[in-house]
Amino acid sequence: MTHPSRRLDDEVHQRVRLGILVILHESGRADFTYLRDALELTAGNLSRNLTRLEGAGLISSEKVADGTRPRTWLSITPAGRAALSEEIAALRELIAGVGPRTAPATAPPSARPGLHSATG
Repeated sequence: MTHPSRRLDDEVHQRVRLGILVILHESGRADFTYLRDALELTAGNLSRNLTRLEGAGLISSEKVADGTRPRTWLSITPAGRAALSEEIAALRELIAGVGPRTAPATAPPSARPGLHSATG
């Protein structure tokens, strides 16, 4: 069985790209300026990450005229929704693995009766 960390997708897991996908999943679509401000990014940083997500088929973009200036709207694709769901499932599995633990079935050698440490 593969460890859940092996199922984390590098395209999705990076902090900025994960934030973009979550916002687009929640809202359905968002414009470039909203994403830039919500994630506290520079335009260049956001643009690079959007290009990567779009190249992977996880988001789509639409440029529209808004008065005299262009506006870019971004949406998550079905593949993006699936990738985000898979990422969240792997993260949940990882988190469940670091929950409270019970005491080990056997004590470590230094705690067993009759065994003495080198300093003792």
